[in-house]
Amino acid sequence: MRPADGWESCRNVLGVRLDAMGDVLMTTPALRALKESAPGRRITLLTSPAGAAVAPLVPELDACWVYESPWMKATAPRGDSRGDHAMIDRLRSAEFDAAVIFTVYSQNPLAAAFLCYLAEIPLRLAHCRENPYQLLTHWLVDPEPGTVIRHEVRRQLDLVATVGARPSHERLSLRIPEAARLRVAERLWGLALDKGPSWVVIHPGASAPSRRYAPEGFAQAAQRLVLESGFSVVFTGDASERPLIESIRAMMAAPAHSLAGELSLAELAALIECAPLLIANNTGPVHIAAAVGTPVVDLYALTNPQHTPWAVPHRVLNHHVPCQPCHKSVCPQGHHDCLRLVDPAAIVQAVGELIEHCGRRGPDRRWGRPQPEPAGSVRD
Repeated sequence: MRPADGWESCRNVLGVRLDAMGDVLMTTPALRALKESAPGRRITLLTSPAGAAVAPLVPELDACWVYESPWMKATAPRGDSRGDHAMIDRLRSAEFDAAVIFTVYSQNPLAAAFLCYLAEIPLRLAHCRENPYQLLTHWLVDPEPGTVIRHEVRRQLDLVATVGARPSHERLSLRIPEAARLRVAERLWGLALDKGPSWVVIHPGASAPSRRYAPEGFAQAAQRLVLESGFSVVFTGDASERPLIESIRAMMAAPAHSLAGELSLAELAALIECAPLLIANNTGPVHIAAAVGTPVVDLYALTNPQHTPWAVPHRVLNHHVPCQPCHKSVCPQGHHDCLRLVDPAAIVQAVGELIEHCGRRGPDRRWGRPQPEPAGSVRD
């Protein structure tokens, strides 16, 4: 690993994070560190279409470029490499001073490093297990998972710290437009949630089947929250998740609201921001909640141990299994036991514990802004 020579003078920096929305959010403290480490530094994010969706809400970013890289699992097969050559030309023309490649430990950074090498970006930083030779000018020997497993946020902060970049604070970043807040407030007034004792948001979807808690479990937990605890329930999801949510509501012997397919990403963030609590699988809205300070009950499949809610009150629920962590999008054993064996009663209990704890922090969260919580609070 070379010392951080040359990085202090970099003003045009590329951050490469080719994963999904939640991964981009978990990278925002490291992006902040890069932004704040040199006056006038400009940060451009190179990311996937899914990651780009949240980029307009990240204040540290000056620009966002979309790239469907052929070495990422979410990229559909294509017939030729013209798009890759076009991206190399575009990167070269932007005259970046440096590039930082952010990966989880199960990903190899060298394809992205080669892209930046061909684009003639002078300084290139990443975690790497093997000697990258000329592909990286600065690299950190990857200790994961052999000797340590860090939270994803800490992993990326440790990476940029090697070139002298440290942030003013380590919270996730998300800037919600005031117009989105106002639209959501109108929706909530229309649902009369201001008149009830409290309410929760439930986001039952997830992109990977291995990370989805059973609809029957969500229905049982939601029904108990309504009938036994007096909560109102608001379900969220995109338009494709409407059938899932309607099936959950049909299984409930209790009323529940649905805003599935009715909110933009900014409005979803605004809804989570003012909610007393979020219940969700391990998916993007969990990291939105962490960014805006909303407590989370996380139905956390044991696929990757690094992505729990960061620096926000939370409960992580799962059932330990011999096959963890599997790093798979589809359960390789076919039983989904790490989530299937979570009792819906545990969700209800976790909600009660978090609401009691967070109620002692200050004002009612139903309509106010979230109160910051120190890192490490109320964790399982």
